[in-house]
Amino acid sequence: MMTKTVHVPGISCGHCVMTIEKELDDLDGVEDVKTEHASKRVTVSWDPEVTDWTVIEDTMKEINFPPAV
Repeated sequence: MMTKTVHVPGISCGHCVMTIEKELDDLDGVEDVKTEHASKRVTVSWDPEVTDWTVIEDTMKEINFPPAV
């Protein structure tokens, strides 16, 4: 299991939190997603044998919530 926390400046409301968590939870291999509205941080835990961080990051970009570089 791997875990990564990223800053996502585009988080501005509860709907953003729900969207991010739903979309990432639907990915194969993603075990847990925690999105914090106040700190604009997303923590993702996933199985690296099932999916790769680039798939998670690309999904975040596709739903218009790209992590800050």
